[in-house]
Amino acid sequence: MCFALRLSPAPLPTLTPAVPPYVTLGLTVVYTVFYSLLFIFVYVQLWLVLRYRHKRFSYQTVFLFLCLLWSALRTVLFSFYFRNFVTANTLGPFPFWLLYCFPVCLQFFTLSLMNLYFAKVVFKAKSKYSPELLRLPLYLVFLFISLVFLVVNLVCALLVRMSAAEAHTIVLVRVAINDTLFVLCAISLSLCLYKIAKMSLANIYLESKVRLSGSLRREETWLLIYLLYSTHCSSFVIVSWQHGVVLVHD
Repeated sequence: MCFALRLSPAPLPTLTPAVPPYVTLGLTVVYTVFYSLLFIFVYVQLWLVLRYRHKRFSYQTVFLFLCLLWSALRTVLFSFYFRNFVTANTLGPFPFWLLYCFPVCLQFFTLSLMNLYFAKVVFKAKSKYSPELLRLPLYLVFLFISLVFLVVNLVCALLVRMSAAEAHTIVLVRVAINDTLFVLCAISLSLCLYKIAKMSLANIYLESKVRLSGSLRREETWLLIYLLYSTHCSSFVIVSWQHGVVLVHD
């Protein structure tokens, strides 16, 4: 005699949020407050430039304006996750690029700006070079690199939102190009700073520029740079606990 044994199918596993909602809400509050304070700090620095009638269009003001725009976009993005996290995860192509990808472009623009400034200092300190002859090539090089970075991020963002191509592959390509350009610019900046540290004329020039232009103090400048790029070193993980979807961005 044969007995047929029927086994009931095992229940399918369900998706659960990777991080508890209270942790996600806490991180959202922390990052929103952090970016808001950074926005206020940079805004005050720009106001002081106007208040004391310093040069309005300079490396300092452009750097501060880029930081102001970057902190404003990050504040807007994280403020979505208090109530409108569904909207933040379903943005159109241009808003998606503006809030998720363009801040990374702004970080790269500030890095290129610092490269350009310190490269000019190095060439100006070397008497055998004429700074006027090298100014245009330096501008063109860093402008071209910045445009490449901008176009790559814009195209990848549009492809993710508007095409049927695999999003994971597009993101990997974007991250590979972004990180490569970041590393190259960081190496270039490190070499410039190393040369400046070895050149007394370059140090004298920088000190005179700080005294005459009323720039940020050294501690404030490095603090701002650290805050700007420490957020790029580790990706922010935003969890949509309603759908159990984890969205990682730079």
